[in-house]
Amino acid sequence: METLHEFSDDERRLTLISVLIIFLLSAMSQTVVATAMPRIVAELSGLHLYAWATTAYLLSSTVMVPIWGKLGDLYGRKPVLLAGIGIFLLGSWLAGLSGEFGDLPLLGEGMTQLIVFRTIQGLGGGALFTIAFAIVADLYAPRERAKFSGLFGATFGVASLLGPVIGGFFTDHGTVVLFGHLIQGWRWVFYVNVPFALAAVVMILVKMPSLPRRGGGRIDLAGAALIVTAFVPLLLAITWGGHEHAWTSPLIVGLFGVAAAALVAFVVVERVVRDPILPLELFGNRTFTTANGASFVYSMAFMGVTAFLPLYMQVGQGVPATRSGLTMLALMGGLVASSTVNGQFVTRTGRYKPFMIGGGVVLMIGVGLLCFIGPDTSTLDLTWRLLIVGVGLGPGQSLFNIAVQNAVPIHQLGVATSSGQFVRQIGSTMGVALFGALLTAGLSSELAHRAPPDPAHAVRALDLSDLQRMAVERQTRPAEADAPADPQAQAMERMVRESFSVAIVHGMAFSLAILVGGFILMLMIPALPLRERPAAAPAGPPAKA
Repeated sequence: METLHEFSDDERRLTLISVLIIFLLSAMSQTVVATAMPRIVAELSGLHLYAWATTAYLLSSTVMVPIWGKLGDLYGRKPVLLAGIGIFLLGSWLAGLSGEFGDLPLLGEGMTQLIVFRTIQGLGGGALFTIAFAIVADLYAPRERAKFSGLFGATFGVASLLGPVIGGFFTDHGTVVLFGHLIQGWRWVFYVNVPFALAAVVMILVKMPSLPRRGGGRIDLAGAALIVTAFVPLLLAITWGGHEHAWTSPLIVGLFGVAAAALVAFVVVERVVRDPILPLELFGNRTFTTANGASFVYSMAFMGVTAFLPLYMQVGQGVPATRSGLTMLALMGGLVASSTVNGQFVTRTGRYKPFMIGGGVVLMIGVGLLCFIGPDTSTLDLTWRLLIVGVGLGPGQSLFNIAVQNAVPIHQLGVATSSGQFVRQIGSTMGVALFGALLTAGLSSELAHRAPPDPAHAVRALDLSDLQRMAVERQTRPAEADAPADPQAQAMERMVRESFSVAIVHGMAFSLAILVGGFILMLMIPALPLRERPAAAPAGPPAKA
């Protein structure tokens, strides 16, 4: 029989505030840095290592998610969260110092130092999302927890909106001289994490209750090592494939092979160890399997839609970067509003599946409408379509997680929560890779089809780096020069815009197709009643697959 622990309203409220601060730090850790990266690369002379500064954080934070979740179950959320924050702060501080003291033994030049320190930051960052959600699950019953989903959605929206602004401000205006020492502005992008994280640490130490350990045993070191061995090569393969290396290159094929072999070994190990890092019996829980499967698919579609639409607006429609960013706010606003409203309804009714299904239908309608955009689609026309997509995304962003937490045993709450976060991150990475590959293939095909038959005017294949360069060139073009003066250049730009528009529509059709698969999985999620108390047993045994 699970022990029921009661917490005061003051403890729960202040803990929730501190968790929201941690959630904000985790969400902003990528958006703030992305804006500053061009300046960082220029000052550290590391253009050839540009992508690794982001990839290092992604790899380390993703593979650590299930490990942190299991540690939280074994040793308690509070000490594990504090350990994660400490590692994240250490990585942030060291990243801000990258290159400050020139080349260092073992670490090398400044850009290499940044990559190493971003890896450390990611190791701690993997705990922030995972343990934050698990703490909320410990303090609030699933039915009550649903109403807070809007807060987390709003926090994510604030990070997406303010992150680039803060990063740009510090990069452009943050350079100062302290005690005779010059501190470049981009370094504050990392240092700014420190005071907010310390404030959250104080609140956690003072007011957060010592949540009970949910399980016993020891950490599964072999399973943890195999998770890293399986998913680091997998993430590298889907990140590099089609960009740095061809999908059929020996390196990419080899990485997939290593990932597959390690994954098989992981399953074998998890079947025999006493305290597996990911208990395989969870996959016999129909809610766990179908909700995480649907979450994986929806994350793929979400990143496929959002990662490339700003680029499409800048290259395919020729709108300024600022306007493309403001247009994307419609999606985020719809997501936050929908998540908040649906969370309130779930709390009142105690039912989550009808709102999942409603959101899924609206999302498919919104993505279907995006299949009809073109180079002449107005910003207003695109905005209302994105608003519908955001409204459809809102319920799924939180209700998948609540459904899983409601269906698993309390002692497996942390590992179940981390598994959901893990599959979302893998799905997002795969969504970007697959959508990007489809986009570049479609663009090359359309350009070849539209190119003049004259070999002298043949058009070479373009990839994402070419499109990003074209977007930058368009932003730096003088305002009075709306189009190139050369008629041939004008024709080429028009051809690229039209080809890109066709390619992005094909990508939207791909997203719609995988959303249909996700919707079918969603229909298979059991509609279990939501628990009324944080530590009560689930109402009835979870359905088996």
